[in-house]
Amino acid sequence: MLMANPATLRNLVKRYETLRRAHARLGTSESNRHLEDISYTLCVTTGTRTVADALTAAEAQLRAVPSAASVLSAAGPSEVQLTA
Repeated sequence: MLMANPATLRNLVKRYETLRRAHARLGTSESNRHLEDISYTLCVTTGTRTVADALTAAEAQLRAVPSAASVLSAAGPSEVQLTA
């Protein structure tokens, strides 16, 4: 199964949430079109057919990927040393 780049997936979920709130507040045809566009992109990116399934898949994929902070701490100290 193909998996989206974690940064891209986080961005899509964040944009979906932002546009969903904007549409709830504004309720315009333009806000609806933007919400539909990001919903479609999120579904395609996660290989799902509904937004609910896309959000569930995104959550599962993001949970499976370690965060950058945990990767850096697991790698140990950097070989590069900063000096004044």
